[in-house]
Amino acid sequence: MDGIEFAPREEPAMSDATPPTPVPPPTSPPTAGKPDLMTRFLAFFIDAVIVSVVGLVPILGTLVGIAYALLRDGLQYEFMDGRSIGKKLMKLKVVRHDGSPMDMATSARRNWPLAVGSLAQGLLILPVIGWILLPFAVIAGAVLALYEAYRVYSAPDGRRWGDDLAGTMVVAEGA
Repeated sequence: MDGIEFAPREEPAMSDATPPTPVPPPTSPPTAGKPDLMTRFLAFFIDAVIVSVVGLVPILGTLVGIAYALLRDGLQYEFMDGRSIGKKLMKLKVVRHDGSPMDMATSARRNWPLAVGSLAQGLLILPVIGWILLPFAVIAGAVLALYEAYRVYSAPDGRRWGDDLAGTMVVAEGA
């Protein structure tokens, strides 16, 4: 180039006494372990079958099914490893962005959009008022489920709205 001279860059001298500064880990989980859509769908389907079958038991089963739909990723049973049965079988896990373990409050924040559909099953036990609210709960549950499915499909990191609300992400077990 005309008239512009570049001086050679001098590297700072490294002494043996000072170790290099470590790079801090990223604050969010890696997307390398993003599971495929079919695996996530199968995990959800397994959990939905569990909720439906348990919900067939009048009143108590319905309440247990709704509780499982909400809290499934935060249950701390040894065989579940802090994740739902569907995720355990499909080798998926939910991780929090702050690195802390899943708990029931985070699971409820994450799963309430999908648990609205389970609530519809619970409305069947309430005479008259439950039957009136049932169509609205079914429609709301279907709309929320479709939106959540759209988010899993369209988001680059596979995060659904519930994940945004709870600060979580689903990853493959080895990630």
